[in-house]
Amino acid sequence: MDNRTAEYRLCKEIRRNLGSCILGKETEIERLLTALLAGGHVLIEDVPGTGKTQLVKALARSIGGQFRRIQCNPDLLPTDITGVAIYHPKNETFMFRPGPVMANLLLVDEINRATTKTQSALLEAMEEHHVTVDGDSHELPVPFTLIATQNPIEFDGTYTLPEAQLDRFMMKLSLGYPDAATERQMIISPNASSPADKLEPVVTVEQIAVMMEAVKRVHMDDAVADYIVRIVRGTRAHSGVQLGTSPRAAISLTAAAKANAYLQERDYVIPDDVKLLASTVLAHRIILHTESRMNGLSAEDVIQSVIRETNVPVRMER
Repeated sequence: MDNRTAEYRLCKEIRRNLGSCILGKETEIERLLTALLAGGHVLIEDVPGTGKTQLVKALARSIGGQFRRIQCNPDLLPTDITGVAIYHPKNETFMFRPGPVMANLLLVDEINRATTKTQSALLEAMEEHHVTVDGDSHELPVPFTLIATQNPIEFDGTYTLPEAQLDRFMMKLSLGYPDAATERQMIISPNASSPADKLEPVVTVEQIAVMMEAVKRVHMDDAVADYIVRIVRGTRAHSGVQLGTSPRAAISLTAAAKANAYLQERDYVIPDDVKLLASTVLAHRIILHTESRMNGLSAEDVIQSVIRETNVPVRMER
């Protein structure tokens, strides 16, 4: 068995682990794994009780890495996330005590309950993969993925995520309610209350890091790269859009498309990889005109419209 075949087998093991914990959500599991291998961060927005936290805990257990959880509230301080330098009188020196951000997988629960100042403490970690405390920079472990959750319908005691932070999330997901058959299976399961606690690791963080490097080597033809650029620029020219997607969005879509190709056991990207992920990667970065929203236009509608109007490359070289 060559290295690539072994890596594909491990990916299937992760899917199986997550699928045994979160029933009927194969697509969302695939997207979460895509973001992990692409080195991106994920925002999961949904109503309470749909399995957001269980999904993240299941992923953390599956990869056997350091897992930390932050429960956001208005009293949370930036140093509660990044860590703090503590003075030791005996040594007459300051020593850094790391915060929960120093983890392979960081779950930020109800991120919109933290103040904007505290939310900003996550920006450096999400983009630069290090944090700065009292002028000293501290590198985060590899891999590092931040998964945040928020409730879309609760407004009391919440703070809107700034556009700069939304733009740092590679994907925005929603689990939604399960169908009737899946929900019945959930309630009769002996592990219905905490299914993630029964899982065992199937890979190591070192193996995940190797897979992430393999994803970076997935080939993308110039024609596909141009296709991504035309889609991103198309969102900026759409009549219903006030603010289109950023260059960071194009980079994120490229990385996600490569990871999706890898998970499909291909070493090259095709246009279908881009079309499959475009809404998940781009929609949360778009700001619509007020009139467009009042007329029922959604960011997803914009993405699909742009994709329909963008010519698909038909000839590619490997």
